[in-house]
Amino acid sequence: MPDSTLSSRTVLVTGATSGIGYETARQLAERGVTVLLHGRTADEAHAAADRLVATAGIDAARLCAFAADFAHLHEVEAMADRVIAEHPLLDVLVNNAAMAAPERHTVTADGNEIAFQVNFLAHYLLTCLLEPALTSDPGGRVVNVSSTLHRTASIQWSDPNRARRYSRLAAYAQSQLALTVFAADPRVTAVSVHPGVCDTTLLPLYAHEGVTPAEGAAHVIRLCDPAVEIVNGAYYDRSERVDPAPAATEERTVKRLNKLADLLVGRSAA
Repeated sequence: MPDSTLSSRTVLVTGATSGIGYETARQLAERGVTVLLHGRTADEAHAAADRLVATAGIDAARLCAFAADFAHLHEVEAMADRVIAEHPLLDVLVNNAAMAAPERHTVTADGNEIAFQVNFLAHYLLTCLLEPALTSDPGGRVVNVSSTLHRTASIQWSDPNRARRYSRLAAYAQSQLALTVFAADPRVTAVSVHPGVCDTTLLPLYAHEGVTPAEGAAHVIRLCDPAVEIVNGAYYDRSERVDPAPAATEERTVKRLNKLADLLVGRSAA
C-alpha cells in the first residue's frame, strides 16, 4: 500500500538483487516509491525486477534496472551517468551492495583490495558522481548500510590494500569503517545503519543464525522516510541511534579518508 511520506519519491538501492537490498527495494516499491535497482549485471538487475513484479505484485513502472560491477570503477561511472540522465532528481541513495572479503588477498583491475573497492570506494565514487542529482530538499539523503564490525577496524592509511598483512575479516571491517566515516562527509546528508545480523551471504562473518533480510531491510526503510529526521553522520544500530566508532566522528579522519578515496578512484580532490 502506498505510503504518504514515501510515495512519489525516487530511491536508488545498490546490491538490490538479493538479501537486504532486494527486500529494501521490495518494501520501498510497495510503499509507492520508484526504485532504481542496481545489480552486478544487467541480467541480474532485470531478473530482480521481474521477480518483484511476479511475486510481490509490484507495478513494473515503479522499477528501473541498472547494472555496474563495483569491481570495475568505469562501470560505476557509466551507471552514474545513466542515472543522472534518466532520473535527474534522486531523493535517496541506499549504499547497500557488499561482499565478504575473499580468503586470499585480491586486487581489482583498478588496483584496490576488492572488498575495500566494492564495499566502500565504489559507493564513494557513486555518491560523489550522483551529488548533482541528489535533492537538497528536506528528506533527501544517503543511507549507508554498514556493520557493527566497523568498531573492530582500523584504516591502514599507508597500506589500505593490506598487501603487507592481509586478513579477510580485517579487510571487511576496514571497508565498513570507511563507509561509516563517509556518512559524516559534509558534502551530502547521510547516515549509516547496522541492520542487524541477517541471514544473507555475509552471515558467516557474524554468526550461525540471523534475522530475515526483510527484518533487516525495515531498519533501512525507516531511514529513507523523509518523516524521520536525521543528523548528518549519525549511526544507527537497527532502530537506535548510537555512537559509532570514535574515528567516524573525527573531522580529521573524514578529510583524510576523502583524500585517500579521491586518490584511489582517480578523482581530483575537491
